[in-house]
Amino acid sequence: MTTTETKELTHWVAGKPIEGTSGRFADVTDPATGAVSAHLPLASAGEAAAAIDAAAAAFPAWRDTSLARRTQILFRFRELLNARSGELAELITAEHGKVLSDAAGEVARGQEVVEFACGMPHLLKGSATENASTSVDVRSIRQPLGVVGIISPFNFPAMVPMWFFPIAIAAGNTVVLKPSEKVPSAALWMAELWKEAGLPDGVFNVLNGDKESVDALLSSPEVKSISFVGSTPIARHVYETGTAHGKRVQALGGAKNHMVVLPDADLDLAADQAINAGFGSAGERCMAISALVAVGDIADTLVDKIAQRSKNLRTGDGRRSCDMGPLVTRAARDRVTGYIDAGEAAGATVAVDGRTAQFDADGDGFFAGPTLLDHVTTNMSVYTDEIFGPVLSVLRVDTYEEAIDLINSNPYGNGTALFTNDGGAARRFQNEVEVGMVGINVPVPVPMAYYSFGGWKNSLFGDTHAHGTEGVHFFTRGKVVTTRWLDPSHAGLNLGFPQNT
Repeated sequence: MTTTETKELTHWVAGKPIEGTSGRFADVTDPATGAVSAHLPLASAGEAAAAIDAAAAAFPAWRDTSLARRTQILFRFRELLNARSGELAELITAEHGKVLSDAAGEVARGQEVVEFACGMPHLLKGSATENASTSVDVRSIRQPLGVVGIISPFNFPAMVPMWFFPIAIAAGNTVVLKPSEKVPSAALWMAELWKEAGLPDGVFNVLNGDKESVDALLSSPEVKSISFVGSTPIARHVYETGTAHGKRVQALGGAKNHMVVLPDADLDLAADQAINAGFGSAGERCMAISALVAVGDIADTLVDKIAQRSKNLRTGDGRRSCDMGPLVTRAARDRVTGYIDAGEAAGATVAVDGRTAQFDADGDGFFAGPTLLDHVTTNMSVYTDEIFGPVLSVLRVDTYEEAIDLINSNPYGNGTALFTNDGGAARRFQNEVEVGMVGINVPVPVPMAYYSFGGWKNSLFGDTHAHGTEGVHFFTRGKVVTTRWLDPSHAGLNLGFPQNT
């Protein structure tokens, strides 16, 4: 389904919208209806260079802007975002499809990082030692990198960029953000909000595009770091290419998140939380639970509880107070239903079938209903692959040891959860599991902004997680200054290596 009422989107460079000149465009769709809602210009290498040059030109003045002034602008951005967060949530729902309440939650979690970055004057404090050697003082400082590139995914068009750019900007860097071409409007909206908040032109730029734009960011000598969130194969490419060009890179990849339910757990609570974590945002979350590991003899009861609850969920247009919205594109929907077909063919039991669900929406939207697959084994594609859809797979094991081995042998290590009333089991789990983010009776353990977000193994390339103090460290570099003022006792020639006295 198409419509002639489409917006013509732009880039945002040096504080103003810039029309595309490459002649290449992509359609942006409303996933609930299938209608084309906008045309998006895809930048050429030359247009990418212009955005990078604008950020580079703005850097010296922004670097030298006082921390007090930077923080005032950040606080103003925070206040504007608080007042107008509903607008941003509506944009997200219109292009991504997630229900409005979920979009509002995404904005709120991103705002937490803005609030964290408002404390940048404290976070950038260095250290000093007086008289480290005779009449010599030493101090350490943190300074911004320069131009930083951010490449964000479709599933969180506001929150994921906000994991990075508030900290980068508050620390004195300038930003080129390349949003997903599927959901570009949130980034452009935030660029306008920065302008209203008083951010100088060129400090925050939005470059719309595809691989050509990404490769320009990865190869440009002006870009000093890359922050990326997306699939594992692309994360690996971004990390290898970016580091080969001398950049700092934090590349967050894919996930296969497990939720382990022990026999002593509250099964009603576990069933509720499995649905929330498995089907929220139609499963299009890097922290979604996709593998439910039932330990002992509880599987039949747990599966029945989840199935009964799943059948009562309302799937449809996210603007209609539904529980779950569509997938982001038709190709994503077809990919998800193809995995359900493959799981059934491989021997999994389809306890709840999202292929036959009814949807509350107009037009030809990209819907797949909540799906529950039981008796899944580790050799099935529904387990080995990241489906990124509303498909919850149940694996049955006999012991805790089998469950922990299952998780630790998986190539991904993003998030995991354990449901139990046994404190000893919980403490053992958090110590033994090889995953970056762990929840105990919390199915989606996304950390607060003052802690870091990131996984292990193939879920992260690079050694620095997002936001928190690790984010501050990533977007700054250390410098040590050693000072001695005029001291006649040290006059004269001495070619020996300096010694501390």
